[in-house]
Amino acid sequence: MTLPYDPVAGLGRDREAFRGSWEERLWLNVPGPFYGAGTDTCRTGRVAAPRHVLYGGAYLTEYVYRQPRTPAETARLVEAADQDPFLGYGCDGDARWTPDAVREWWRDRGRITAYLAAHDWDAVDWAGQGVAAAVRDYASSLEGSLAADLRAYLHRLEEGRFPTAGDRLPDL
Repeated sequence: MTLPYDPVAGLGRDREAFRGSWEERLWLNVPGPFYGAGTDTCRTGRVAAPRHVLYGGAYLTEYVYRQPRTPAETARLVEAADQDPFLGYGCDGDARWTPDAVREWWRDRGRITAYLAAHDWDAVDWAGQGVAAAVRDYASSLEGSLAADLRAYLHRLEEGRFPTAGDRLPDL
């Protein structure tokens, strides 16, 4: 998650769209500042932020499977949060995730992989939003690029700043 900026710092009034409760966040959310918690089941999140939001859990509520890396991606996630009638997205993940919690989430990622593999996501995609392709993308990131992103996120949590090219990233 090598971000050139802090996506939450620039939210301004858009922060009002993020009222989700950390305690209600869906376990499928990838660690980072944003998460879905007690969102609706109207399936509007992928319309606004298709590269960041998926549906899952017992009621197919919305969750963040990829954290935003640019202002444009953050704006799309803000739109997804703003369209949620329950205002169930949160943006205080940086204050909630600890290095130990991120490492535990990573160790337990097999639970997510199993969950993603156990469902017929084409059947869930009644609105033609590309859910199955996004699930494959999420599963692929769990096997590849997400490790580097989480190591950079751990650096940010532990050091209070984004890593630079010369920084050694912590182990997961």
